[in-house]
Amino acid sequence: MNERETVQLFKCLADKTRLQILRSLANEDMDVERLAQRLNVTPPTISFHLKKLADAGAVSSYKEQYYTFYSLHREIFMKNILDFIQIQSDEADLQAQRDHDYREKIIASFFEYGKLKSLPTQRKKKRIVLEEIVKSFKVNQIYTEREVNIMLADYHDDFCTLRRDMVEAGLLKRDQEGYQRPCKYEKEN
Repeated sequence: MNERETVQLFKCLADKTRLQILRSLANEDMDVERLAQRLNVTPPTISFHLKKLADAGAVSSYKEQYYTFYSLHREIFMKNILDFIQIQSDEADLQAQRDHDYREKIIASFFEYGKLKSLPTQRKKKRIVLEEIVKSFKVNQIYTEREVNIMLADYHDDFCTLRRDMVEAGLLKRDQEGYQRPCKYEKEN
């Protein structure tokens, strides 16, 4: 399923009558007349809803003599909700560009001539600023506290706060040997 089909399915499921139809079809395949009688709705109304469900891929139909029976597409409903959420967005490239533009805007706002003008108070903005600063550290190289302080002092006078924030954010790891930038760090949302 693509993103458009997923949206169509979720819109389709947001109707009480359609949910009742699906509940009935979960028990057994039925024709329009039987569904109409069972749900106390007119056959044209059932046909309308079945068309919507079929367009969304939730049901399928088959002919048996003079009647058209409808059956539930069980495999769609066996999926975890996360499977639907994690479908690649049709706008993924556009969203990535917006994220990049936002990061660049934050960096331009808080840095001037390579020096940090002020520490952001918003956690998201602070994370972006810290991720920019950590780029000056080599991955898995061990730094003494003095070396870290000197490097951070190039960005801001309050290097102690920067160092602490970077350790808390997981951008720098501290142990008995010193400080180091890990290969990967957890990105916050």
